[in-house]
Amino acid sequence: MGYRVAVVGATGNVGREMLNILAEREFPVDEIVALASRRSLGSECAFGDKTLKTKDLDTFDFTGWDMALFAIGSDATKIYAPKAAAAGCVVIDNSSLYRYDAEVPLIVPEVNPEAIDGYAKKNIIANPNCSTAQMVVALKPLHDRATIKRVVVSTYQSVSGGGKEAMDELWNQTKGMYVPGQEVAPSKFTKQIAFNVIPHIDVFMEDGSTKEEWKMVAETKKIVDPKIKVTATCVRVPVFVGHSESINIETEDFLDEDEAREILRGAPGIMVVDKREDGGYVTPTECVGEYATYISRIRQDGTIENGLNFWCVSDNLRKGAALNAVQIAELLGRRVLKKG
Repeated sequence: MGYRVAVVGATGNVGREMLNILAEREFPVDEIVALASRRSLGSECAFGDKTLKTKDLDTFDFTGWDMALFAIGSDATKIYAPKAAAAGCVVIDNSSLYRYDAEVPLIVPEVNPEAIDGYAKKNIIANPNCSTAQMVVALKPLHDRATIKRVVVSTYQSVSGGGKEAMDELWNQTKGMYVPGQEVAPSKFTKQIAFNVIPHIDVFMEDGSTKEEWKMVAETKKIVDPKIKVTATCVRVPVFVGHSESINIETEDFLDEDEAREILRGAPGIMVVDKREDGGYVTPTECVGEYATYISRIRQDGTIENGLNFWCVSDNLRKGAALNAVQIAELLGRRVLKKG
């Protein structure tokens, strides 16, 4: 016996990936529905070899549905997630709305699966920010071995994290660079993104950090360990899909780079590609469509007593969003609902 599953925001980048991954991983579905706003009513979405026509989220009754994967942003989630949860449908939310709610578990299944037991307080489970998700998958096994004290991370985040409009802007600006008179002014971004990098994701906060950087700090503490100190600089780069991160960690106990490499090789959700030769590392274009978080360039940091550097790459539409949500659904099924 399988589950009745709703995908909310099925016509967006993340919603479509959720449907793809549910089908790829053969999630035990008895019935599935694609929900979207009224303006997308009747749009078609692929689910394996089936085609689903979207239904109206505004009038949908979640009663009798087991779980709903939400990918519609915080404003709409604030309206519809409580309705679904009140109807007995467990909400797995990809927005930032519930991530910092003490009564809502924030889950990365490879890292803190036990936290899912707290879902019943609100019938809602939060999915972390894309940049956090891939980083904590790498941090957890190293933290278990040597206790991480501090993390310094610089991100190189693809435009797909900003949605379809952001991807279109990169594409149109790139084309416009070669056609005189067809230049495209920034709209989704604050500055030109084509052939450029922008050290600004989300809004600025009072201390000078951006909201994206604050998310990485707060979410790492909630998912891994509240004692870890995190400082982040988040940068948007002209890549369509795939986030990259340069990560430096300081640990309480010494951790040799060779041991770290072996720990990461054996950790769930991680692929280590770390050859000290030309091309012996993974770039964002190579991780698109993959489930794994890739780790490369593992090396000792000799400037501090117990330090390591490494490079971390993942498909942000998958592990950073849709895949993690589906993995939460799988965990919920195995650990709580136990129907599939």
